[in-house]
Amino acid sequence: MKSLPLALFVLLSSPAYAANLTEVYREAQQQDAAYASARAAYEAGQEKAPQGLALLLPSVNLSANTTHNDVDLPASNLQYNSNGYNLSLTQPIYRKQNFAQYEQSKSQVVQAEAQFAIARQDLIVRVAQAYFDVLLAQDNVALADAQKAAIGEQLEMAKRNFEVGTVTITDTHEAQARYDLTTAQEIAAQNDLEIRNRALQLILGKIPAHLNALNDKLPLILPEPNDMTKWVARAEQQSPQIAIQRAALAIATQEVERNRAGHYPTLDLVAGYGQNSNSSYLVTGTVTSQTVGLQLTLPIYQGGSVNSKVREALANQEKARQDLDLGNRQAALQTRQAFLGVTSGMAQVKALEQALVSSQSSLDSTRLGQEVGVRTNVDVLNAQQQLYTAKRDLSQARYNYILSQLKLKSAVGTLQDEDVEQVNRWLGK
Repeated sequence: MKSLPLALFVLLSSPAYAANLTEVYREAQQQDAAYASARAAYEAGQEKAPQGLALLLPSVNLSANTTHNDVDLPASNLQYNSNGYNLSLTQPIYRKQNFAQYEQSKSQVVQAEAQFAIARQDLIVRVAQAYFDVLLAQDNVALADAQKAAIGEQLEMAKRNFEVGTVTITDTHEAQARYDLTTAQEIAAQNDLEIRNRALQLILGKIPAHLNALNDKLPLILPEPNDMTKWVARAEQQSPQIAIQRAALAIATQEVERNRAGHYPTLDLVAGYGQNSNSSYLVTGTVTSQTVGLQLTLPIYQGGSVNSKVREALANQEKARQDLDLGNRQAALQTRQAFLGVTSGMAQVKALEQALVSSQSSLDSTRLGQEVGVRTNVDVLNAQQQLYTAKRDLSQARYNYILSQLKLKSAVGTLQDEDVEQVNRWLGK
């Protein structure tokens, strides 16, 4: 087992399966702890609506009692049981604070829905990031291995040429140094692959044995519409993060009204029905009572707590207003960054594709020049390094371009499962 590459050992030592991006995402929906936590928080948040409505509906209570009585009288001792029950109903007619809390509960539901939308979109981005991080790490391992093999050939050639006296020892030392450096890079790439696999395992609970890679031809699509200001405007209208801040401001505003209601009277409809009975010689039988009426309560003075709570609520309202303003700015910044990530990423991929073709031509020409004696071994090593650097940068740029597309849609709150399916169609087998 020690002879196996480190990355292969990681794959063999963990539960593994083959998967594409859609399958990984569906598995993450079932296994990711952060998403499960967000789903539970969403379900809890949905209960705010019935709790708020309950404040406007009647409350009914039933109480019952049975009591053993032992009474000492001057001439005798009296022992008897008394029993009774009472059914009461209270219907709020005017409670300003209850109406404010009911409005708050609506905003709390909106918050819960927006937070879950963020969690769902965040899961898509995290899964895609982890998925492509593994693919990039695999690419880097493969490139390091290929580069090591190519430099190894140059090293052997330099040694043979030195033995016959056609090159100096400097060429051999240069090739040996490049070979040793590439070996170190290969080890680092294998370690990075292990880390990336473990990051994916954190989401899924297991490591896929094989991930479908990107096709050679990646569709390069500009954002639609191709106008940054329109995307920013859309983010300000649709971003779940801004929806949370708007709801927070609405809650804070109603909290001001709820605390001001401490100065207002309350009016309730109250009704009751009860029966009490005992078996003493003084009173024997059952007493029935029925009541219905209105109950008015007028607060006069509560030690200044109401005024203090109003001032506190006003300060929190201003905080929520500033948080909303900050949220708008952050959403605009994130949208601009993601938009530029798509447009510049698209241009970068195209440039690196051309750079890869040029680097390959340069390497071929340099090797031909070495054969005819006009280029040295070092020139070939430099050309090889340039080629593999171009391959690595192109691989990174392709993944970043895709992730920027997902992040752009996430910034405006439109990232859906269909976007995962679209990216998945760009993968091979």
